[in-house]
Amino acid sequence: MDAIITAIDALLTAQHFFYLILGVIIGLVIAILPGLGGTAGLSLVLPFIFGMDPISAVALMVGLLAVTSTGDTFPSVLMGIPGSNSSQATVVDGFPLAKKGRAAMALSAAFSASLIGGVIGAIVLTAGMFAARPLILGTGLGEQLLLVILALTMVGMLTGRSISKGLAACGIGLMIGSIGAAPATGELRYSFSTVYLSDGIPLVVLALGIFAVPEIVDLLRSRSSISKSATLGSGWREGLAATIANKWLVLRCSGIGCLIGALPGLGGSVIDWMAYGHAVQTARDKSQFGQGDIRGVIAPESANNAKEGGALFPTLFFGIPGSASTALLLGGFIMVGIQPGVSMVTSNIHLTYVIIWSLAAANIIATLICILIAPGVARLTTINYSFLGPPIIVLIVFTAYQATVSWGDIWTLAVVSLAGILMKRFDWPRPALVIGFVLSTGLEAAIYRTTQIWGFSFLWRPQSQLLVALILLSLFLGWRGMRRGSRVMASVNAPMRSRLPQLAFTAALLAIIAYALVDAMDMRYLSRLFPASVAVITGALLVVVLLEQTFRATAHPVLADMEQRQAAEDADGTRRPGVTYYLAWFAGLLGLIHLLGYPLGAAAFIVAFLTRETRGHLFRNLAIGAFVVLLLGLLSGWLLLSYPPGLLGRYMNLPWWLG
Repeated sequence: MDAIITAIDALLTAQHFFYLILGVIIGLVIAILPGLGGTAGLSLVLPFIFGMDPISAVALMVGLLAVTSTGDTFPSVLMGIPGSNSSQATVVDGFPLAKKGRAAMALSAAFSASLIGGVIGAIVLTAGMFAARPLILGTGLGEQLLLVILALTMVGMLTGRSISKGLAACGIGLMIGSIGAAPATGELRYSFSTVYLSDGIPLVVLALGIFAVPEIVDLLRSRSSISKSATLGSGWREGLAATIANKWLVLRCSGIGCLIGALPGLGGSVIDWMAYGHAVQTARDKSQFGQGDIRGVIAPESANNAKEGGALFPTLFFGIPGSASTALLLGGFIMVGIQPGVSMVTSNIHLTYVIIWSLAAANIIATLICILIAPGVARLTTINYSFLGPPIIVLIVFTAYQATVSWGDIWTLAVVSLAGILMKRFDWPRPALVIGFVLSTGLEAAIYRTTQIWGFSFLWRPQSQLLVALILLSLFLGWRGMRRGSRVMASVNAPMRSRLPQLAFTAALLAIIAYALVDAMDMRYLSRLFPASVAVITGALLVVVLLEQTFRATAHPVLADMEQRQAAEDADGTRRPGVTYYLAWFAGLLGLIHLLGYPLGAAAFIVAFLTRETRGHLFRNLAIGAFVVLLLGLLSGWLLLSYPPGLLGRYMNLPWWLG
């Protein structure tokens, strides 16, 4: 009881609230910049906490970490750019809602679900201080392997209209995830003798190319705004009502976030997609998922905020960080004299209460701030996308480059973006590919560790048998859902000529998988076992897809609608530029950055694009370009960021903030 009173006294001080709100504000600013997230934010504040009072340092760090999963909703919903690794699933339904003029509803539902998830995470952490210790200790390597397999079975819920396409996309994601050093041997796979690929493709680069760039190209082609109107008057009420109506989904997904977040190594991306898959899996009507279903926003947002409470459990009580951000948080605790372990439930239990309650308070404060600014931010969706598109593309390149601070990030973004555009055009389920990629490394490592240490004896453990039962239930629900969907799926006749592009795309994917299989044969046994097995299965699925596309005289409604829209544009003379036109602009941006450096190249690209597309005044466009250079310089100085250098910097003594 004394510890509780001491913790309450510390929480109610003005100093604690000052640092808590400061952490919340810094966290929200960092979260709104796509791709940075809590890791970058904690890296920014760690140098300043040395020597601080432990209570103040806890307030600053926990406030920052707690809200990054709330603030990253803005770019995910409004721009179609994953704000961080843990907000990728939000893009799938959040951005389509914004394009329908329901951005305010999506944001308010996300924030209210995040609030509930964050508070539930804090409550679970409080209740689990003593009771959950045996559960965490009882979750071994075998159970972690089964959890990864459970997440993979949920891919069946994200396969769209074709289960063969969905599973093949997941297999392709697993293959991409096998690029780099093999977990068992350290042997490099598919690196093509480059240093960049020796560590694999960064997740943020893959997510931006698969999700963000295709959506931006689509909107640029329309030459209109994201939405015709932002329904701000009733948007907040509708979003809150949707969260309340789906209260059981919020509770279940918050539980998923707490449980999986407490297991080190799985990360926010896995939790995000597992929650989304659970939402699809348990829904009776799945037709609107991916098209703007509010449940596709509520589920991942409640889970990714609840995960912070779960991730703090092993961090505080066992000194085992569950993610990169909690690893930095652990380092910050040690810097101010807080030693995780048994002392957190004995001599320092008051600090534990302060941390938990600060987590809950930060979520409440962040939600209120986001609600206040959401109506104004949602108005961005009514601006013509020809003005928004160029700065967002520049921001995407900047975000991708921060992954490894290498030009390889930018070239990889270009290649993945082309693949993402084609997948969107030919109705391939992009979430399935990203899930396969996220789970690949953990799946391969878990298979090797578990079989070498335990063999298959772990299956006799009660917790393993419970997970096996959940896997079987997930497979059954997926099979039943696909049968139901196949009976109601509409299709239209399609001539062979209109199917040739998608046939060529599928054949290209099959050729790449065949090359990967042949290349794997030259690797050592433990290095090739995983990629070779995945390549065989994925190749077989691609053959099935190819046969379906060749001999089935129907096409998916998505492709039919696209062809009808293009025919209508031809008839009235308003046909928009094709994808190739905007890919050329993207290539031009990369060329300008290569010549001038990032800030000057980005400014030149924006000026040229606005002058060509909006027919605006040159002076206005030049002013916008100058503002971009100034803004990038300020960001570089504030966040100590580096930009892609250009050839101009080799011959002229430019300021460091110009790259």
